[in-house]
Amino acid sequence: MEETQAYGLWPLVIVNAGIFVMFAFSFAKPKSPRDWRSLGAFSAFVLALFTEMYGFPLTIYLLSGWLSELRPHLDLFSHEAGHLWSTLSGSADDPHFTLPHLISNILIVAGFIIVARSWRVLHAAQRVGMLATSGPYARVRHPQYGGFVLVMLGLLFQWPTLVTAAMFPILVVAYVRLARAEERSALAEFGEAYRSYMKEVPGFIPHLGSPSNRSGSSGALQDG
Repeated sequence: MEETQAYGLWPLVIVNAGIFVMFAFSFAKPKSPRDWRSLGAFSAFVLALFTEMYGFPLTIYLLSGWLSELRPHLDLFSHEAGHLWSTLSGSADDPHFTLPHLISNILIVAGFIIVARSWRVLHAAQRVGMLATSGPYARVRHPQYGGFVLVMLGLLFQWPTLVTAAMFPILVVAYVRLARAEERSALAEFGEAYRSYMKEVPGFIPHLGSPSNRSGSSGALQDG
């Protein structure tokens, strides 16, 4: 039976991208211009991903000559063929239950959990004028950015495209630059308290072992 083409479904692009952006918005609760830039960068990545997933399969189109030789009996413009890991490996299994897809789901869920927990810790600390150093902030100084990177990495595992693969390192660099700018602001405002925190807690990649259990210092850390 001939498969129905799964592209040109622009309402699905809007709905799916909207759901992810709304989830990100509800977890991150952007307030500052930097918060909004962080959410905007994530939103651009998500929109590019779902555009290729349901709108126009640019990656499949560009690779169609090579893929048609690699998998001559495959309908390249079916939705299943868009799962490139399965297409490249020639797996006949349902791509939703393959290892890359399962890894993707774990990364996406973990990323959103980190963002949600980070937001609660940060804004609780801000309400009482303390430095956020508990929860995810005891492990890394920028857990929310790390959470967004995990979600993007998970989406890239699930549905790799040329556009999102090119966007991913650019967005990671953008998040690092935002984090560095926030650190300069925090140092200017909180001085030695934040400098001490920087010495004890890594920026993005946590150390092995138990996190430091610091008590908060005076002043609110504006760290997205």
